[in-house]
Amino acid sequence: MTVKTITRVDRQVPKSGMTRRELLKGATALGTTFVTGTGFLAASDAAWATELNALKPETFATLVQMARDIYPHDHIADEYYVIAVKGYDSEQHAKATEAGIATLNAAARIKGHTSYLGAGWEAERVEVLEIMQNLPFFQQVRGGLVTGLYNQKAVWPLFGYEGESFTQGGYLDRGFNDINWL
Repeated sequence: MTVKTITRVDRQVPKSGMTRRELLKGATALGTTFVTGTGFLAASDAAWATELNALKPETFATLVQMARDIYPHDHIADEYYVIAVKGYDSEQHAKATEAGIATLNAAARIKGHTSYLGAGWEAERVEVLEIMQNLPFFQQVRGGLVTGLYNQKAVWPLFGYEGESFTQGGYLDRGFNDINWL
């Protein structure tokens, strides 16, 4: 893809040279996502996209779905799961991640699916994850999601968490005695 530069009010703004129509026309459907170009992944049903550095787009899409199935929250958008697993898209982790996703897809084939993403229902994907649950790759992803997903400040309000209390006076003077559930 070539990058063109256009001038607007004395600023240089990069232009991709690809229109929205060309993007969608050239996209290949992959589950609920579109994969297009080299190293670019965009969701067809959500407002997120990411640039990939080391992983194949199919691998990253599978990793995002795996993250969503390990810690499912219907009220949390995919973009937060993308942020949570973005660290696997590096030269350092690419080989192990590609191998782990290949193992995940092999486990899906044992259950009769074409791939992990090919399992249409969440319950079917969870069955595949149960096969994987004792493997180091699964444990690494699951453990990384605890901090990768739940340490995002943008996610905290979605769970009703107001953040740390020290800078706001502590819990003793701020809600310690709020027991409205008794």
